[in-house]
Amino acid sequence: MCGIYGITSRDSTYILDFIDKCSHRGPDGSNVWHNENITLGHNLLSIMGEPGNTTQPWTTPNGNKLVYNGEIFNYYELKEKYNDFKDTSGCDTELLAWGLDKFGLSFIDEIDSMHGFAYYDVGKNTLTLSRDHAGIKPLYYAEVTEGLIFGSEIKGMLDKVPTSRTLNKLAVSFQSRTGINPLRQTLFDGIKKLLPGETIVYDIENKKIIDNKRIYVRPNSNTSFNAEEFRNQLYQAVKRCSIGQRKIGVFLSGGLDSSVVAHELMKARGVVNSFTNRINPTVEADEDYNSDADAAKVLATKEGYNHTEVNITPDAFIDAWNDSIYFMELPTNNPSMSMYCHTNKVLAQNKIVVTIAGDMGDEILCGYPKYEKMFRAAKPNNWGELLKLWLKRMKRPLQLTEDLLPDNILLKELADCYSDELWNPGDPVASYMALDCVTQVPEEFLSRNDKYGMAYSMEGRFPLASKIFMQHCLNIPTSQKLGAGENDTKLLTKIAYKNILPDEIINKKKTGWTVPVGYWLVNKLNKRLNDFYKSAMGTDILDTVKASQKVGKTLIPRWILKDWKTKYKIK
Repeated sequence: MCGIYGITSRDSTYILDFIDKCSHRGPDGSNVWHNENITLGHNLLSIMGEPGNTTQPWTTPNGNKLVYNGEIFNYYELKEKYNDFKDTSGCDTELLAWGLDKFGLSFIDEIDSMHGFAYYDVGKNTLTLSRDHAGIKPLYYAEVTEGLIFGSEIKGMLDKVPTSRTLNKLAVSFQSRTGINPLRQTLFDGIKKLLPGETIVYDIENKKIIDNKRIYVRPNSNTSFNAEEFRNQLYQAVKRCSIGQRKIGVFLSGGLDSSVVAHELMKARGVVNSFTNRINPTVEADEDYNSDADAAKVLATKEGYNHTEVNITPDAFIDAWNDSIYFMELPTNNPSMSMYCHTNKVLAQNKIVVTIAGDMGDEILCGYPKYEKMFRAAKPNNWGELLKLWLKRMKRPLQLTEDLLPDNILLKELADCYSDELWNPGDPVASYMALDCVTQVPEEFLSRNDKYGMAYSMEGRFPLASKIFMQHCLNIPTSQKLGAGENDTKLLTKIAYKNILPDEIINKKKTGWTVPVGYWLVNKLNKRLNDFYKSAMGTDILDTVKASQKVGKTLIPRWILKDWKTKYKIK
């Protein structure tokens, strides 16, 4: 995992500064290359090969240039398929460079990867930017006076884009309406992002985008579920995602998805270093905030993992607060950002370099009650109706502004970004899940993992988000993924792993991975936390359960927004 950066002009000073701002993305080295038309930069976190053998920008067999952030998980299968590829480095960067030279953009269809890459064709004087099918790896870009700039993070672009300190009205309206912003426009006006599965080609001489290609994992719903095949596909996905030479850590939440991933990793590697959050102090509330940790401990003990419990305390929450705002780059509704940031730091302190998590399982396997409710209700009749339904995904999102653009404009932009190629008229719920896979998952979960993992020089991997496994699951109809009872979700995983995983995992009620900061504040369990909150928000906390819920769902996100605007000098 690395960081990539570029500008379509000769400007090594700017790229070196960009690299320095994002040095956490690559502690194993950095490098810059330029000619009169373009400057490319890279910092390296070496996973597959020795750092000396994987220096980028990489010169391809045809003399083109590549900077690449990611992993090709079917690397060994492709090496075997293409015996004319001569491997000199043991690194997937070399394979990607060879494939792009030989096959062009069609080679992207063959790789099962997480990636953000930039490929400069010297002869054509074009720059290709590409992001993986699920949006696991970020890639941002902006059109400026010099032409095009791009990078793995936003922070190095802000001073280069004159409008970036102003909120983009379309993006801020969309996030205020739905809780996330899956559009090309970021909240920083003038800075865009590649969408999941998107590849663009930029003509450097004429300063314009001349081609656009998309890869979708489609909800075909055309294959019957087979438990043995399901387990085999999951095992292969985990095995592919465990390639490399560095120490792996698993985010073991205690839920089904992270548990099956940990179980299959134990089979593939013979060792699992698992990490679980434990809330301390606990609180009396409707939700048992340590039920996840308890279930995870049962599995870790049964299968013999090297298990670490990460204590989430008010002090840890405060200590990680500023870093959680800065590294995330964008505001979020989630009050647990600080906990996620702290947990990643603990993994890095335990010498973890590659993290593995169970994200994407809910979206491909009917893990949320909303899918079950939609399946049993009147379903949308076309893609447009589904998008209207999706726009109502959150009841009370954080309002970044009260001056929102109307829904018809937001729907048009959403349709422009996500076409009806994801529509399956025979299975509208699968279509909704497929849309969530490229909107909700990268914007809410994968981006958070990338920002906080790379802040501590760790590469995040997601076996359930691999292209092959996603397609396997989205080939299975929704009707086979749900049980007969209410909230009987994730049925396939329960069937496939019954009598394999502990009952505490199989039968566990779904809970969120959250920190009870509202209850801590209302019950005055930590004076430092109360003082920290009062200083930031200028208000005391009421002594009621209702108030504690309001703090968690409303006031903490507002606090995040306030600090984000301050740190990034947003007008």
